[in-house]
Amino acid sequence: MHGFLLRMKDPFGGFRMHDAGEMDVRACYTAISVASVLDILDYDLVQNVGNYILSCQTYEGGIAGEPGSEAHGGYTFCGLATMILINEVERLDLPSLLEWVVFRQGVECGFQGRINKLVDGCYSFWQGGVCALMQRLHSVVVGQLHAKEKRTVENTDSIQTPNSSNAEKVPGASSTDGGGMPITDSVLKLSDIGFSFIKEQIELDPLFQSIALQQYILLCSQVQDGGFRDKPGKQRDHYHTCYCLSGLSVSQHCWSKDVDRSPLPKAIFGPYSNLLERTHPLFNIVLDRYHEAHDFFSGQ
Repeated sequence: MHGFLLRMKDPFGGFRMHDAGEMDVRACYTAISVASVLDILDYDLVQNVGNYILSCQTYEGGIAGEPGSEAHGGYTFCGLATMILINEVERLDLPSLLEWVVFRQGVECGFQGRINKLVDGCYSFWQGGVCALMQRLHSVVVGQLHAKEKRTVENTDSIQTPNSSNAEKVPGASSTDGGGMPITDSVLKLSDIGFSFIKEQIELDPLFQSIALQQYILLCSQVQDGGFRDKPGKQRDHYHTCYCLSGLSVSQHCWSKDVDRSPLPKAIFGPYSNLLERTHPLFNIVLDRYHEAHDFFSGQ
């Protein structure tokens, strides 16, 4: 598996979905997340991946599938999750990304994938999942905002004093070498980042209207005969069923600050029997199954 993933890797940092296939942020996430769960993620796989994803963050704040394209909910989740897994998330402009994603929930209560597009049930996870990740990155966002404010003040001062030199590193940011390799003060096992991430304290309340999103999923996307769809008038399919349910889980558990505690009844739209199992925010795997996989592949 490690050999296959390396063969799909481009020297510029992106991954291809298959031999001679397309290269995009989705492929990067697929490769890095699989390698993380299988405990085979190493610096050969990580080399330049951060540079590629950084080149895909647009002026809007979200992340596109490839450089020069439009910011998109699915690629934003894939890009953000990948940057967390390779320990380079501080390189993204997180305040800009946060501002972009929180305005993607529409008046219909669902999420749109791009600006000026209709809402779609599958983005309940792709955009809701981004919000769930950002709940754990509040301190990094605040650090970037403070650094940006400080640079603004220093730039103003430098205009008044041209010879002054003020270079400041973003607080908490991980530096990289010329090849986009993370440099840390201690040896870090990359495959453990996903495991450690769910142990971190959730710092913020939900960044979207969670009950409203559950209403859209259950009342608009759900089909009476079973399954889920994009929106009323569309046909149900496996893809939308998967990601509507995934988004429903995210919206039900986003109020819980402790992963070991079940959400309160007020966090659930409808009867408490609607509650789904919690999933890992980076992998969208049911949390119990993730722990089984982590223990198995890490040899614990």
